[in-house]
Amino acid sequence: MTDKTSKPRPGEPKPANKRGAARLAAVQALYQMDVGGVRLSDVLGEFEAYRLGQEIDGDQYRDADPAWFRDLVSGVVADQRVLDPEIHKALAEDWPLKRIDTTLRAILRAGGFELLRRKDVPAKVVINEYIDIAKAFYEGDEARMVNGVLDKLAHRLRSGEFGDAGEDA
Repeated sequence: MTDKTSKPRPGEPKPANKRGAARLAAVQALYQMDVGGVRLSDVLGEFEAYRLGQEIDGDQYRDADPAWFRDLVSGVVADQRVLDPEIHKALAEDWPLKRIDTTLRAILRAGGFELLRRKDVPAKVVINEYIDIAKAFYEGDEARMVNGVLDKLAHRLRSGEFGDAGEDA
């Protein structure tokens, strides 16, 4: 019996599963909405019809969980007024959310949404998934920043998972 899940070599990114691919696509969709002013229904339709699992310009996009993608993008849009202040509180005082790069903002919003609303996914899994996404876009300290911000959010929003339940009250 052969193992279809091979481990990446050191330094190589891990292959994405369907939810991981949906997370990456959600970050791209949120970026597109932020930069281009694209409406939610339009971006969902475009990604589901032309990007998720499709070949574009010779690049094969990974098959993604369309329901997970839709939940993430729609959820971030619906909860943005709750998410942004929470993310802002987790950032360094001299770095307001509006100063954060658009892609990083999309990563933090998607990760923040999962921490806030997707209690079925352990906080540490959410944090690791979005660190991997940050590494896909950046080579510098951005992944460490994503780790720090989402870790602060996770401790505040899901303190019970970290044994610091007293801080949530």
